[in-house]
Amino acid sequence: MKKLTRTIFAAIAVLALFVSCTKQKDEKVLKVGATPEPHAEMLKLVVEDLAAQGIKLEVIEFTDYVTPNEALESGQIDANFFQHLPYMESFNKEKGFHLVNAGGIHIEPIALYSKKISALSDIPAGAVIAIPNDPTNEGRALLLLQSAGLITLNASAGITATPQDIAENAKKLKFREIEAASLPRVLPDVDAAVINGNYAIPAGLRASKDGLVVEGADSPYVNIITVKAGNEKDARIKALVQALCSAKIADFIEKRYPDGEVVKVF
Repeated sequence: MKKLTRTIFAAIAVLALFVSCTKQKDEKVLKVGATPEPHAEMLKLVVEDLAAQGIKLEVIEFTDYVTPNEALESGQIDANFFQHLPYMESFNKEKGFHLVNAGGIHIEPIALYSKKISALSDIPAGAVIAIPNDPTNEGRALLLLQSAGLITLNASAGITATPQDIAENAKKLKFREIEAASLPRVLPDVDAAVINGNYAIPAGLRASKDGLVVEGADSPYVNIITVKAGNEKDARIKALVQALCSAKIADFIEKRYPDGEVVKVF
């Protein structure tokens, strides 16, 4: 009887090991790079949803705008979630990469912030304004300042405008081109800074409350799930985009960012 019992337990153990190994073999891993907030936060919310579909979502956090695209192009990750479409297109052109849009999720309105000035009209002549130094976000920042009437850009400047494209600068504003992730840290050292939402939010800045000028909700700068060309139809990627365009994420955005720091597009 004892021998039979031992045999039964051994069989159960072998069966459990087989089931476990089979499950691990069938499970599809999906590695996605993201900046911490709100991107990584959103991804973490859908881990269980994807697991139910046999997809193990691994979220790899990055704190800059370059490394996650390099990791995607080289195949170290399967997708990333941090950038808007104009930035991706500019990056492809500059680096010769082959990245494509797999689905739009949300907009993070960019805004002008200051620790020294409480109103746009108080910006003094010769004020130092920090702006992102990457091509598309720099142009985006300058377009925001133009919309506020602070500068006028050459008509041909477009979304990749630089300070050299400024045609009129009545207040003789001075510009410091800074890596986007560093802008919240340099904010106390300048008169004002144009900061992207995914860096402003973790720094405790709220566009609707703290922004001197805020980008409109009709912004073309939609944050996207990015993949390498040819992988946009991958079933794992489609499942990811579907999970992020869900009521769960819509509810998260509404409750976490009630003042419009993040705006869903689905």
